[in-house]
Amino acid sequence: VHRLRSVDNLFVVVQEFKDYKFKENKEDSLKDLEDLVKKLPWTDPLKVWELNNSLKKKKTKRKKHNLQSPASKEKLNDGGEKGGADQNNTDDQEDCAQNPVAVEPAGGQDTEKPQGVASRNGLEQEEDSEQSDVKDEVQAPSESGSKAADSETGEGEAKVLRFRVTCNRAGDGHSFTSNEAARDFGGAVQEHFQWKADMTHFDVEVLLNIHNNEVVVGIALTEESLHRRNITHFGPTTLRSTLAYGMLRLCDPQPTDIIVDPMCGTGAIPIEAAAEWPNCYHIAGDNNPQAVKRAANNICSLLRKSESKDSSTALGVPLDIIQWDICNLPLRTGSVDVVVTDMPFGKRIGSKKKNWDLYPACLMEMGRICTPGTGRAVLLTQDKKCFAKALSRVGHIWRRAQTVWVNVGGLHAAVYLLRRTCERAEERRSFW
Repeated sequence: VHRLRSVDNLFVVVQEFKDYKFKENKEDSLKDLEDLVKKLPWTDPLKVWELNNSLKKKKTKRKKHNLQSPASKEKLNDGGEKGGADQNNTDDQEDCAQNPVAVEPAGGQDTEKPQGVASRNGLEQEEDSEQSDVKDEVQAPSESGSKAADSETGEGEAKVLRFRVTCNRAGDGHSFTSNEAARDFGGAVQEHFQWKADMTHFDVEVLLNIHNNEVVVGIALTEESLHRRNITHFGPTTLRSTLAYGMLRLCDPQPTDIIVDPMCGTGAIPIEAAAEWPNCYHIAGDNNPQAVKRAANNICSLLRKSESKDSSTALGVPLDIIQWDICNLPLRTGSVDVVVTDMPFGKRIGSKKKNWDLYPACLMEMGRICTPGTGRAVLLTQDKKCFAKALSRVGHIWRRAQTVWVNVGGLHAAVYLLRRTCERAEERRSFW
């Protein structure tokens, strides 16, 4: 399960309450949460945590003998995700469980979204991830600092587990903040298990996810988010690896396919593609020399990681990065099987006004390089109105097959799967 490429974080559910009745009075509500700790079925989830921990320790021991890539050392801070009630969406919301960021809540209400059970497809998961920018992590009692110090001093106390409670709260009608819920719930957990509270060097992370009247208590199984696993050099709009993987899955890459990302930025999509589909050949480019440099550095990091996994000579990755103009690609007509790219939203990069000229030109050039009849494109954009207009202008070249709605950093975006028609694209001057 840890190897699933569309998973950000994992946690095991202790218990889920679909319709939890909160008291109107804050003190009563918090007292109910405290009392809940003694009633929860902790035994099996803690066994799962122990099993997960034993496997994790073996893995880290192995790593110590090898060269560690910078990515493996990186601390990641992630936004929360919305919890899914369906069994089908049990992979709904791992992001929250991973390294929450301690920040002040915006306004009077916490805007965190809670988590669900295990994992979820990268595309759907992105729909809910980053839905909230605010997340509070609170270590149970206020004296946690001194207790953490105590637990690290004496050897006799070394066996006592250290823990923290992370609360993610969303919705109206709660008389308390996530800070207060985590503090009181954490105090009850400490009293129940006699664990030591520690916000940073914890063994167990207990998750309290509250979304309206739904409450989920869980135990985190991942220490840090997995969604930036291949990226060490970030740009202003670096895409999550989980979303990149979902986009690539949509286009169903086949062995020997030539896959192109004409606006690669820091290379999140082509690097994910080269790592997961090594039997394809990947070409990526961008018009920004700084982005091309970052992408090249990310490829070097990926190569170092692959060398550390295998002591024998690394074969490299089937990926080239080039600086080029998206509207004038140095590729032969009909030579590409798949185009996958994150198009400029017109927010941090470019502008909505420029997109009205850029999008039609991009789609025409992508249509030219794609193989008629079998070529396909998977394109992500938030500028949906402009994209729809541009697509209508190139309807003779591209046919829309599917649309998947996603949430990217709080922006409501769409991933479009396009199929290349059999119509021949307009020829232009040859590069060869």
